[in-house]
Amino acid sequence: MKIRKSYIVTVILFSLFLMLTWMVLYVDVKPIGPEGSVIGLSTWNLYVFEKIGVHLIWYTITDWLGLIPILIAFGFAVLGFVQIIQRRSLIRVDKDILVLGFYFVLVISAYLFFEMFIINYRPIIIMESLEASFPSSHTMIVLCIMGASIEQFWKRIRHPYLRWSVCILSGVIIAVTIIGRLLSGVHWITDIIAGILLGAAFISLYISVVKEYNKLTIAKENRYGS
Repeated sequence: MKIRKSYIVTVILFSLFLMLTWMVLYVDVKPIGPEGSVIGLSTWNLYVFEKIGVHLIWYTITDWLGLIPILIAFGFAVLGFVQIIQRRSLIRVDKDILVLGFYFVLVISAYLFFEMFIINYRPIIIMESLEASFPSSHTMIVLCIMGASIEQFWKRIRHPYLRWSVCILSGVIIAVTIIGRLLSGVHWITDIIAGILLGAAFISLYISVVKEYNKLTIAKENRYGS
C-alpha cells in the first residue's frame, strides 16, 4: 500500500507540473520579458520579479553551489564503475546504484528537452541573448541529485552522526539553491515552482522504484530462504 501511495504522489506531482506548464503557455500571456519575449501568468510573474529585484550575487553563489551535486553524481558513477570492475559484471552492481544511474539519465534528458523546446525566457539577459528559463534547470537538477543522494547517504553511511550531518547539509544545499535562485532574479517565480515540482516528481519516482525493488528482493529472499 505504501508503495502504491508513493506512485500516486509521483503522478500528482507530474500532473501539477504539466498543469503549470499549460498555464504558462496559455494563461495571461504578455510580452513582458526582454526583447518583447512573452510569458504566461505575466501579472503574477512581473509582480514577484519587481518585488524581489535582481541580485546577481545569488546567481554566482548558486552556480558555484551547483557544482556539489555534479561532483556527488560523478562519485556515484565512479562507485558503479568500480563495482563493475570488481564484480566483473554489470548485473552484479548494486541494483539501487543501477536505478540511480537510469534516474540521472532521465533527469539529464529532461534538462536537454527543455533546452530544446523553450517554454519561456529569463526575465533578464545575462549573456548576449535570451536564454531558456522554464523550468529552472538549476533548481530541478540540484533537487533531483541531492534528494536522491540523501536516500543513498542514509542507507550507506553507518555512523549516525555523520549520516545525519551529511543529510542535513544536503537539505541545506537544496534550500539555499531554491531560495538563492529566486532572489537572484534570473528566473520568473513560475520557473522556480516548475523546477521544484518536476524535481520532486523525479525524486518521488526514484524512491517509488527503489521501494518496489526492495520489496521484490525481500520477497525473493524469503522464498528461497524458506
